[in-house]
Amino acid sequence: MSARASRPPTSPVGPARTPADAVPGRLGRRLRAAGGRAARRWRRSLTVRVVGLTVVLCVLTMAVVGGFLADAISERLFDARRQQAFAEAGAGARAFQDRLDQADVPTGVELQQFVLDNSEQLSSVGGEGAAGFLLLRVPGSDAPVTINGLQSNGLTPGLLPDALREAVETESTQQAAPVALPSSDGGTTPGLAVGQRVDLALAGQYELYFVIDLGREQETLDAVQRVLVVGGLLLVLLLGGVVSVVTRLVVRPVREAAAAAARLSAGDLDQRVDVRGEDDLAALGRTFNDMAASLQRQITQLAELSRLQQRFVSDVSHELRTPLTTMRMAGEVLHEARGDLEPAASRSAELLMTQLDRFEALLADLLEMSRFDAGAAALDPEVVDLAALVARVVEHAEPVASAQGVEVAVVVPEGPVTAEVEPRRVERVVRNLVLNAVEHAEGRPVEVELAADASAVAVLVRDHGIGLRPEDAERVFDRFWRADPARARTTGGSGLGLAISTEDAVLHGGRLEVVGQLGLGAAFRLLLPRVAGSAVGMSPLPMPVDLAPVAPPDDPTAPSVLVEGLPGVVLVPSAAGSPGAWGDAGTEAAADTIATASLPVLPPPAGRG
Repeated sequence: MSARASRPPTSPVGPARTPADAVPGRLGRRLRAAGGRAARRWRRSLTVRVVGLTVVLCVLTMAVVGGFLADAISERLFDARRQQAFAEAGAGARAFQDRLDQADVPTGVELQQFVLDNSEQLSSVGGEGAAGFLLLRVPGSDAPVTINGLQSNGLTPGLLPDALREAVETESTQQAAPVALPSSDGGTTPGLAVGQRVDLALAGQYELYFVIDLGREQETLDAVQRVLVVGGLLLVLLLGGVVSVVTRLVVRPVREAAAAAARLSAGDLDQRVDVRGEDDLAALGRTFNDMAASLQRQITQLAELSRLQQRFVSDVSHELRTPLTTMRMAGEVLHEARGDLEPAASRSAELLMTQLDRFEALLADLLEMSRFDAGAAALDPEVVDLAALVARVVEHAEPVASAQGVEVAVVVPEGPVTAEVEPRRVERVVRNLVLNAVEHAEGRPVEVELAADASAVAVLVRDHGIGLRPEDAERVFDRFWRADPARARTTGGSGLGLAISTEDAVLHGGRLEVVGQLGLGAAFRLLLPRVAGSAVGMSPLPMPVDLAPVAPPDDPTAPSVLVEGLPGVVLVPSAAGSPGAWGDAGTEAAADTIATASLPVLPPPAGRG
C-alpha cells in the first residue's frame, strides 16, 4: 500500500478578507440557515402550512377589498368636493361679473380699483377650503385698456397646468384640473383649480381661477386607508389565531394517532388513543383502537402459534434422538455384518446407514434452525485465520469434488487473513457453499476466492454449472427449496444448508449474496466484518460480470441493483429468518412434513444480525 502524498499548502489568491468583508458572508449564511429551518418547518408542520396559507390568502383578500373600498371612498369623496367647488366657483364668478356690470368704471384706473376692492370677496370663494384666486389676462387680447392681474395668497400662474389654461381660453364653460399646492412643511397638498373667462368691459376677456384646497379631503382619505390597513391586519392576525387554534384541535388527534401508530409498529401492542366526543375525529380514534386491538389479538395468536411450532420442532427433534440412537446401533451391527448377508440384505444395510446419516444431519440442522427461530443462537467470536479455514474446507471437500470430476481452485492472499468470527459457523457456511457449487458444477471448475480490506472480508464461491433463473435467485435461501426438484442430491444434504448459512452470516453482522445466469453458473459471496459488532460496507470482492442478467433497457421490471458500479448484477441478500436452501433440498414426505411445521411466523428477535 503506497502512502498518500501530502499536498503543499497553497497561498490564497486575491486580497485577504477583513472582518468587515466577512460580515456579509456570515449574514448570508445565517439567512440561508434560517431559510432552511423555515422550509423544514413548512414541510413538516401541517399547522404552519394551514396558518400560513390562511394568512397569505387573507392578506390578498384584504388588499383587494381594501383597495376597492379605498378607491370607492376616494372617488365619492373627491367627486362630491369637485361638484361643490364647481358650484362655488361659478357662483363667485357670476357675483363678480354682476357687480362689475352694475358698477360705473369708465376708465382703466377705476376698473383697476374695482378689481382691487373685490379681491377679498374673490379670495373667500370656496369657503374654508379656499386657497385663493388668480385673475390673468387672456394671452393675445387686443383690448384698449390693460389692468394688472391679481394673485392672492402667494399663488402664481406657474401653478396652473398649461392644458387648463388652453381649455379656459378656448371653452366658454368652466374647466378644472388638479394642482399641487405648497404646504408650510415644504411639501405639497392636493388642490383643485376651477377656471372660466370673465368680461372686464374696457379690459376685455380675462381668466378667473379659483383654487380649492383638498388637504382636508386627503386627510380624511388617509385616515380611512389607515383604518382599513390596521383593521385588515388585525383581522388577519385574528383569523390566523383562530385558524391556528382550530388546526391544532384537528391536528392534535392526528398527531396522537401517528405517535401511537409509530409505537405500535415498534412493538408496543398496548398503544391506544384517547377518544373524546362523537365527531369524525372520534370515529377515527375508535377505528384506530379497534384496528390496534385486532392486530394485537392476531399477533398474539401468531406468536403463540410460532412458539408452539418451534417447541414442536424442538421436542420432536429431541424425542427422535433416542430412537435414532437405537436405530444407529442396530444399523451399525447390520452394516458390520453385511459381508455375511445375502447381496440384497447387504445392500439394504448400506442404504440404511446412508439414510441414518442423512436423518441425523437433518435432525441436527432442525435443532440449529429452532435455536435461530427462538433467538437463542449466540455468537462466540475469536480471531481466526480465514485463509487457513478456507484451505481446510476445500481440502475436506476434495474427495467429493474428485468423485464428481470437479476441479476446485483456491485464490487467497499471501499471509494470514484474520477476522473476529466464530470458526465453527463460518466453516459451516463455506463448506455449504463449496459443496453446493461442486454438486451443481456439472463437472466444470469451481473457484473459491478470499479477499479482505480494512473493514470487511469476503469469500466468493463460483461455479460454471446449471446456474440460476432470476425467479430462482429470489428463493435461493428458502428452506427445503431447490431450483430443480427432480434433480438428485449427491452430497446428502438436509435441505437446510443455505438457510443456516444465511442465519450464520446475519449473526456475524454480515450478509450472504448470490448472482447467477441459467447455463453460466452461479456465484455466492459471504461478506463479514473483520471486527465483531462492526458494520460492513462495500465488498472487497466484486461479483462476476458475466453473470449479470441482461434486460431490455425499456423493461420496467428489469433489476436496478448495482454491484460495485457494474450495472445489472442482481444480488439476493440473505435476511434473518428467511427459510431456504438451494440445491440441497429434501423431497421426502417426512422432511416436507417437518419443514411445514417448522416455518416461523414471527420475524427474528431484535438484536440479531
